[in-house]
This record gives sequence, structure tokens and C-alpha cells, in this order.
Amino acid sequence: MDELEEIKKRKMEQLKKRYMSGGNKMSENMPNTPLHITDVDIETTVKKYPTIVVDCWAPWCGPCRMVEPIIEELAKELQGKIVFGRLNVDENPQTSTRHQIMSIPTMLVFKNGNLVDRIIGAMPKEILKAKLEIYQ
Repeated sequence: MDELEEIKKRKMEQLKKRYMSGGNKMSENMPNTPLHITDVDIETTVKKYPTIVVDCWAPWCGPCRMVEPIIEELAKELQGKIVFGRLNVDENPQTSTRHQIMSIPTMLVFKNGNLVDRIIGAMPKEILKAKLEIYQ
């Protein structure tokens, strides 16, 4: 089993290198700034990218404003691995209701169009980055 795992690991590394080094320019097609997401386009947006984190926020929320520059930085650092988006909960009540957003900031993590995690509350960049590491 160890040999099989090593082969799988090597193959995954080769695929990552090919995709990230420009084999198909995948990382160049992925945004390096957070997308503006609304009730109208959330479904198509989360299906468009393999992994997307949607930051649900409001302009009056202090912790949300603290998280905003962190999201901006992570969008640049993790380009090609994770796409980030921001959804104003005051302007997009349908999404807030559908995903039962009770506290903000809440980050919804989508993998291949499916909600796989939610991260609630403000936190330092390194902690958020560590939480997202498993989705890269």
C-alpha cells in the first residue's frame, strides 16, 4: 500500500505542476481579487470554479471590515487554488436565507458547486489560511 500511495502522490504533484506552471494556464484564468457575488449569480459562480470561498458580510459589520483585507490578500496568494467572492447579506437576502446565515462574517466554502464547509467569525489571516488549506 505504501508504494501505491507514493505513486499517487507523485502523479498528483505532476498534475499540479502541469496545471500551475501553465500547462493549461488554469491559474491565469482564475481571479486574484474577490468577485462581487449576488443572489442572481451565486449558483453559476460556485459551479464555475473548483473551489470558491464566499465571504458573507455587511457594510455595518466591524468584524466583516476586518476580514475584508484578509480576503483580498488570500485571493492573491491562493490564485489558481481557491477563488474568493464577497456577498453583501443586506443586498442578497435569498442567499442569506437559503444558507441560513445567522452570524457574519460567515464564509461558505464550495467545492465543485457543493457547499462543503462554513467558517463563522473573524480570525487572523494565518488561521483562516490554515482552515482553507484542506480545500486547495
